[in-house]
Amino acid sequence: MKLASRMSRLGTETAFEALARARALEAEGRSIIHLGIGEPDFDTPEHIRDAAKGALDGGFTHYTPSPGIMEVREAIARHQSERQGYDVERERIVVTPGGKPVMFFTILALAEEGDEVIYPNPGFPIYESMIRFAGATPVPWPLREENDFAADVGELRDLVSARTKLIIVNSPNNPCGSVIPEDGLRQIAEIANETDAVVLSDEIYKDFYFEGEHISITRFPGMRERTVILDGLSKSYAMTGWRVGYGVFPEPLVEPVSRLMTNSVSCTAGFSQIATVAALESSQEPTRAMVAEFRQRRDVIVGGLNALPGVRCRVPKGAFYTFPSIAGTGLSSQEFEHRMLADAGVSLLSGTAFGAGGEGYVRISFANSVANIEEALRRMERVLAG
Repeated sequence: MKLASRMSRLGTETAFEALARARALEAEGRSIIHLGIGEPDFDTPEHIRDAAKGALDGGFTHYTPSPGIMEVREAIARHQSERQGYDVERERIVVTPGGKPVMFFTILALAEEGDEVIYPNPGFPIYESMIRFAGATPVPWPLREENDFAADVGELRDLVSARTKLIIVNSPNNPCGSVIPEDGLRQIAEIANETDAVVLSDEIYKDFYFEGEHISITRFPGMRERTVILDGLSKSYAMTGWRVGYGVFPEPLVEPVSRLMTNSVSCTAGFSQIATVAALESSQEPTRAMVAEFRQRRDVIVGGLNALPGVRCRVPKGAFYTFPSIAGTGLSSQEFEHRMLADAGVSLLSGTAFGAGGEGYVRISFANSVANIEEALRRMERVLAG
């Protein structure tokens, strides 16, 4: 069977491949500590689960409008208005099955052959994959350890061109845990306005700050009209399997993205949408408690990594990942990943899973218990010391 040539341009998310390798070893009886997958290890709060059960009993098992149930779009608009500090209209919300469709549909709707899309590198691998699949040219925007992996605005100015169609911003960042400071966001906004570029602002980790609070690039002049906000419930409410994301779109993109929804997935599951209202409009204490726990885990894992031979680790400001340098071990990123899985029983990800800029680093998710993190560090120390 001959595949369409475009399939050669479509990458993958290797976190799921690493998880499959780890699960295969577990099936053989090996003890594996999972520090690879980017998924909170908490259960979805009970009141959200109850809302979904009620929605199922209430008949929310049928098709919904492609951009989402209006009641749900209204709840998301209220939530975003409160968080962003300005009025967000419900008509600008499109509810999607997870956050990835917001990336995919935005890139498909805007970028084509001859266009350039600037994206963070190291960065979420689906950015580059979807840019290439759409036929546009991916332009990596380096995130450097010496800059705490924060986006360098000076480098962005050198990267933009007359062909720049879209700039992708991710803060807090996956995989580095870095945060773009307010002044950096202001300067990025100025560049986007000067070059007439659209910004895709991936804010899925907006609740995961260990210092300070979230600021969206849409706070700055001219940006609400040219920014797509990507958000969702997977991380903040431990709802990865529920597949509920959403985009806040500039008005000209709402209809095209809704049409892409109709042509691809039809709609997001109705009962998951109803549970979204319960998540956004009830107590946020479960989210705050989860982030507090992640802060404790961050301190444990950063201290432990910096004590390992050949490893150094910056302190992440957000999300739930560390991105330590393993250059001092003499191993490549992939060699380190495979050795830790095979010899230590610790599943983590090569930095190259997040782009060429990730060589010499690995991503470690601290979405696991303190006890398991401490055991993983002991196992890694034994392997590196041997």
